[in-house]
Amino acid sequence: MTGSGTVEQIFIAPEAKAEMEEQSSVEAVAGNGLRGDRYFSEIETGTFVGWESDEERHDGYDLTLIEQEAVTAIEREAGIELAPGEHRRNIETRDVALNHLVGQQFRVGEAICRGDRLCEPCDHLQRLTQDGVLQALTHRGGLRVDILESGTIRPGDEIEPLE
Repeated sequence: MTGSGTVEQIFIAPEAKAEMEEQSSVEAVAGNGLRGDRYFSEIETGTFVGWESDEERHDGYDLTLIEQEAVTAIEREAGIELAPGEHRRNIETRDVALNHLVGQQFRVGEAICRGDRLCEPCDHLQRLTQDGVLQALTHRGGLRVDILESGTIRPGDEIEPLE
């Protein structure tokens, strides 16, 4: 994998535990998330919201990404096959090392983002999918991202680090 890659698929869920829905494009709103997603600041119905209305929004809740290569690897290595979007991440990528983007600014389509921290798998994901997914996705469960500048994201868009 290189420093840049592409957006393969985009998913949002309108509320916590709802099935992820594939999108042909999405509006990434700085400091708020993806319009229509459960973690968009005006909706805030995600499982891990964890902030009160009078508190500042926590970092890393705007957008999540996962490498398509990681999804393929857990199928090959652990026999865990996830349906499209079942990984609960917003964007599936190709040819980009997401772990290397922690603390870095990068462009996703028209949006400017910053990698906040790894998006490690959790018991909630395992309850919604299958046993073993927690261990299989450890350290390759994706990236939590803050949106710094708004823009539209579409499948096929480039993901590129900014200098």
